Amino acid sequence: MSSARILVVEDEEDIQQLVEYNLLKSGYDVVCVPSGEEGLDSVKSDRPDLILLDLMLPGIDGLDVCRRLRRDPQTEKIPIIMLTAKGEESDIVSGLELGADDYVPKPFSPKVLLARIKAVLRRQTSPPSNADEVIQTHNLMIDPGRHKVTVDEAPIQLTYTEFRLLQLLASRPGWVFTRYQIVNAVRGEDYVVTDRAVDVQIAGLRKKLGTAGKFIETVRGVGYRFKE
Repeated sequence: MSSARILVVEDEEDIQQLVEYNLLKSGYDVVCVPSGEEGLDSVKSDRPDLILLDLMLPGIDGLDVCRRLRRDPQTEKIPIIMLTAKGEESDIVSGLELGADDYVPKPFSPKVLLARIKAVLRRQTSPPSNADEVIQTHNLMIDPGRHKVTVDEAPIQLTYTEFRLLQLLASRPGWVFTRYQIVNAVRGEDYVVTDRAVDVQIAGLRKKLGTAGKFIETVRGVGYRFKE
């Protein structure tokens, strides 16, 4: 994993140098470019294993870069981690809905950035999970085939929607799901629901899970994730 090639698309020289230094120190192969146009050109000439993509770029911005990469069958599977400034919550949501895999807000700790990179690369190399596979994490067990959930071996009664929501989050620990993605995955694209309805479902699920409810984390302005 440490020999993976990472493309850094960042126009702020000090941040670019900080990221490059820490990635090289961790054994990654690194290429840095300062604009969206150069980022797209670099992807075409030498496809990276992961892209660190700043949202605020001169010319083509990060969201447009992400959109173009996800529309191209040749690049749609390349993992993307967005680098975002404070106050860009709407852009974070847009980026995740366009298909970005994660985001790291500025200013960020290099250790946190490296941990996010490792997590995304690990998900890329892990075999796809079976929809009926039993999930055991922390003190929680989810058995899709039997529609059964236990916390500390005690059974928890969940509605169909609560069960699907928990299964979705726990199947990809650390992955941030927007409310829009949650609705699509749990009830389908034709189901009309508000952000508030998703929040109500999460609150009810946390309450039923008791001590395990704390593993469902709120990502402010974006959505929810299950603690790794």
